[in-house]
Amino acid sequence: MISLEDIREARERIAGVVRPTPVDRSDSLSKLAGRPVTVKPEHLQRTGSFKIRGAYNLISRLTDTDEVVAASAGNHAQGVALAASLTGHKSTIFMPANAPLPKLAATRAYGATVLQEGEAVDDCISAARRYAEKTGALYVPPFDHPLVIAGQGTVGLELSEECPGAEVVVVPVGGGGLIAGIATALAHTRRAVRVVGVEPEGAACMRASLDRGGLVALDELTTMADGVAVRSVSDLTLDHVKAYVDEVITVTEEEISRAVLLMLERAKAVVEPAGAVAVAALLGGKIAGDGEAVAVVSGGNVDPLLLIRLIEHGLSAAGRYLNLRIVVDDRPGALAALTAEVAELGLNVVQVEHHRAGTRLGLDEVEVFLTLETRDPDHREEVVTLLSNKGYRVTLTG
Repeated sequence: MISLEDIREARERIAGVVRPTPVDRSDSLSKLAGRPVTVKPEHLQRTGSFKIRGAYNLISRLTDTDEVVAASAGNHAQGVALAASLTGHKSTIFMPANAPLPKLAATRAYGATVLQEGEAVDDCISAARRYAEKTGALYVPPFDHPLVIAGQGTVGLELSEECPGAEVVVVPVGGGGLIAGIATALAHTRRAVRVVGVEPEGAACMRASLDRGGLVALDELTTMADGVAVRSVSDLTLDHVKAYVDEVITVTEEEISRAVLLMLERAKAVVEPAGAVAVAALLGGKIAGDGEAVAVVSGGNVDPLLLIRLIEHGLSAAGRYLNLRIVVDDRPGALAALTAEVAELGLNVVQVEHHRAGTRLGLDEVEVFLTLETRDPDHREEVVTLLSNKGYRVTLTG
């Protein structure tokens, strides 16, 4: 178990390397969550996430090796690469075969040699460990090391000073290094503050391990939040969570995508899905209490192509897109009449598809698939009712 002194030593060591990320009270998120919400913007940290803290705290202490090796989907990779570059070490990073190109490019830009191995981070971890045994390079784990946890714990020290009146601190959970460090720091400086961890439903290995009372390795990971998608936590992080964390909860993919969209729209912040899970929990009303809540936004390294899909998914989840199947008569002008009705309702057509062939159609019928912009879920229901009242056979398709 790490101590408060370990975290304080880490803070001194990383001073001048990490970027200050002072907290910011968000009026828009506070209104949506129904309580004061403060954001700890670690997505503005160097390399785009908190990972540089733990990586530098470990690598800067090395004196008997010239090379470090790590495995990551992106954030830990960039943290290790930069820390190695700053301390004069060579770095080799194993990343999944499907890792986003921007994360690959950024890791290489920080000076690392990147090798792609397997489909999941766990495959990369195995490859990195084999590489370390073969070459003598030091393996830098993403969370399972006291110095890494102590480095991440510096976020907790900052929060204890920046948010003295906080009721709860909400933290994303992947392998557990970040929440282990934050919770340890707050347990020794702000004992009254509750610490709640948040995982995606499809990658909830910490929650599963707590339920069983020991480590659980997930067979499958199904989440857009690749930054927290790990099959298993470690004994070290699990012990810290048992000792210092009040609760670990989960959020859905829809809640995550809505949070990413709202952070973009309301907070003017580009945040990756893993970085948005704490905000998702608050917006979903899953955190008890009505006092000040601090959401740790852990990272902002999101592939632009993924961001486009996230925005579309978030708009649908928030009731801003309406997908309809409408059956109309197969006659000239029928489609024009339908779009005219849509225009009278003040709706913008995002996409339209017109099909004459289909097993559910009569000989003189066609089906039209419409994607429409709507204001909210209530507006969606209103549109369906109005079109149905005008005689159209309307079916929601998503």
